[in-house]
Parts: sequence; structure tokens; C-alpha cells
Amino acid sequence: MTQSKRADLGKDPQRVSGMFDQVAAGYDRTNTVMTFGNDAFWRAATTRAVAPKRGERILDLAAGTASSSASIAMSGADVVAADFSPGMLAEGRRRHGNLKNLSFVEADAMNLPFADDEFDAVTMSYGLRNVQQPKKALAELFRVTKPGGRVVINEFSTPPGKVFRGLYRFYNAQVLPRVARVAGTNGDAYDYLNESIKDWPDQRTLSAWLREVGWTDVAYRNLSFGIVALHRGIKPAKANKPSNTAMSTRTARPKKA
Repeated sequence: MTQSKRADLGKDPQRVSGMFDQVAAGYDRTNTVMTFGNDAFWRAATTRAVAPKRGERILDLAAGTASSSASIAMSGADVVAADFSPGMLAEGRRRHGNLKNLSFVEADAMNLPFADDEFDAVTMSYGLRNVQQPKKALAELFRVTKPGGRVVINEFSTPPGKVFRGLYRFYNAQVLPRVARVAGTNGDAYDYLNESIKDWPDQRTLSAWLREVGWTDVAYRNLSFGIVALHRGIKPAKANKPSNTAMSTRTARPKKA
């Protein structure tokens, strides 16, 4: 991938999906190296926040290689690992396809192929930044969640401390792509990752987006000094539809009786 392509992806689904297809095989290994092992801690924190229970149906959107999906599935919940990258899903099936309660679905976050009120909980880790219209993705997650269900969004964020924030941005811009290349992964993809993190809004803004599309009891918790943040919310027992500006361009499905 050339510098111009990387910088001009425009979050086009096909191009971003193709980029992730290229790095799928080494994705988890590179993440462990570049986060100094914190990815396992963040994944465990996300699973605890989702609080999966046996018999629940849970959507893990932007599941990638399904490491987070497998962690959730260990609870006994019925987990759907959804992603827009066929390469990532193929790698996920290779690694975790033996889990009977884990299924894989290729899906567009802005146009989910699921019915209204289908899931007890929905979660998305490190994928919302890559969606062209993230509010539509949040609205789609809201639509497919049962009333009273919960959402957990784990996303790279803005460290509140000025000094640490500066060090973190330097690491992302100067060190992270080099680490990726040493680990044998497409460094240009991680240049894109840095750009998407740098342009991403802070914790309060994402919390406001969640409320805007209908989630209530919204709160967030910083992990690793705010490198990432866990956002949580609840779909009201009697939920109103999200506003037209936040909903998917697709005609909304009728509510189940």
C-alpha cells in the first residue's frame, strides 16, 4: 500500500477492508508487540464489561480475528463475530472455529444483517474509528439490541494527561509503524492506524454520540492512562428510535410484536 493510498483511504469500506485482509495473519502478534501486552488486559476488561451469561446472544462487531469473540464465548453465551474483512474472519475461523457457540458473519457496521432486538448485548473493539459514519454504526447496534440490553465500546482514545498524551502521540507516529514492520506486518497499515487514532474524538464526544442515538446510563472508564477507553450504555426497556440523522440509510425494519 502506497503512502497516498494509506493517507487517502477516506474510510472507504472496500479499501479499509482490503487493508485489514493484508495484515490478518500477523494482526494479533503485532498488536501484542506494539501494546507491550496490554491488548490482553484490554480484552479481559472488555469481556468483564460485557458481563456475558450462558444462554445470552451477543454480537461482537469488528471482531477481527475473533480473539475478543472467543473470550466472550468462553462464558457459554452464543456469540456472533461480525466483521467487514473476509481475511480477518477467515483467520478467526482458523483459530476459533472449533467453538460451537461462536459463529462468523461478514457485515457492514452501517447496515447490519440482523433483526431488530436480536441481541442481549453488543460490543465493538477498535473498529468504530474505521466506519465512515460512526453514529450510524452506533444506531445500528442500538437497533439490534433487545430493550434493556447493553453496549460496550472499547476504542483508542485521548489520554487526559498532557505529558503522557504527547509521548503517546510520538510513539504512534514514529515508533508504531516501525514496530509493525519488525513484527513482519504491513507498516503502512499501522501508519493509517495512527492517523485514525489522531483524528478520533475524545471520550466525552463518543459518550455524547451514544446518548444521541438512544443509549442511556452512558459512562466510560479509561484504561492504561486513557490510551483506550471502555464506553458502556443501556438500551431503555421502552426505547425510542434513533434520530433520522443517526440512523442507517436503510429503511428501518418494523419492530417485533
